[in-house]
Amino acid sequence: MTVHRIRLLGDPILRARCDPITKPKSAAVRMVLDDLRDTLRDWQSRFGSGRAIAAPQIGAPVRIVYVEMEEPWPLINPEIIDIGNEDFTVWDDCFSFPQLLVRVSRVHRVKVKYLDLKGAVHEVDLEGDRAELLQHEIDHLDGVLAVDRPHGLDPYCLREEWNRHYASKGRYGKPEPRTASYSTPIAEIL
Repeated sequence: MTVHRIRLLGDPILRARCDPITKPKSAAVRMVLDDLRDTLRDWQSRFGSGRAIAAPQIGAPVRIVYVEMEEPWPLINPEIIDIGNEDFTVWDDCFSFPQLLVRVSRVHRVKVKYLDLKGAVHEVDLEGDRAELLQHEIDHLDGVLAVDRPHGLDPYCLREEWNRHYASKGRYGKPEPRTASYSTPIAEIL
């Protein structure tokens, strides 16, 4: 089992566009996926959250995403090939800036094309939280973070404050004006 340190905001690898995988059946790809799985499961066991992780978050600048919800779902060279026309707003969180949530606008429906470990091509239609999740992870592969996609007024919120004011509404709840003040200025985090 190999658990990697999650790369944090400010690490240049998070801003690089990742290289495509040319040999999806290789041992090197399997090793990166195993490391992503182990790192995600470690995070889940320690913090009780986390559904997916992208390779650059463990320092591998390649186009691999590992999702674990009902079952493991490795995606090699994922790309969005079609999008719907309905947007929604979500408070997005990320392993790479765990103390901060960012309100972003995402597309409600996407079609994602990817390779599996055998090199077979798949296309899948996703909606709602799964569409949002893959948009977030594919952004990582392009060097884009949720902090780059703020939406609306006052789109940044410290996790501590979010837990006090928004957690009961869920990540997709309607934003409301905040009354609390920050103990740490958001500018110091970004």
